[in-house]
Amino acid sequence: MVKINPEEIKKDFSIFNQKVHGNRLVYLDNGATTQKPLQVIKAMDKYNNLSHGNPHRGAHKLSISATEAYDLSKKKVIRFINAKYIDEIIFTRNTTESLNLIAYSYGKKFIKLLAVHILRATPRSRVRSRNLK
Repeated sequence: MVKINPEEIKKDFSIFNQKVHGNRLVYLDNGATTQKPLQVIKAMDKYNNLSHGNPHRGAHKLSISATEAYDLSKKKVIRFINAKYIDEIIFTRNTTESLNLIAYSYGKKFIKLLAVHILRATPRSRVRSRNLK
């Protein structure tokens, strides 16, 4: 098993170099916005400056470049998660959109199961359930 060193990983996130009220920045709002490592920021900057266009939407240079970058990213994800087919990879804008896509794909029964899971996972329900026991 690979040991993960949080301090090494943190070095990739330049945002954590700043101080807030004299203390190291601590960010706990990942449910809303997740900080990006420098490698991602550089890749996004390169894409936005050199090939920003609509993938699979045109025959012009920028669309072709965007399509190549999009398809390459899917291939990288396939290898990373060991997926079998490219169609198994669906990019969404955020967690809510992903969960909605799954919920609408599987129907009401899944939505009920998801709701129960979310209630069990929230801190408020954990505290409430402890107080009831």
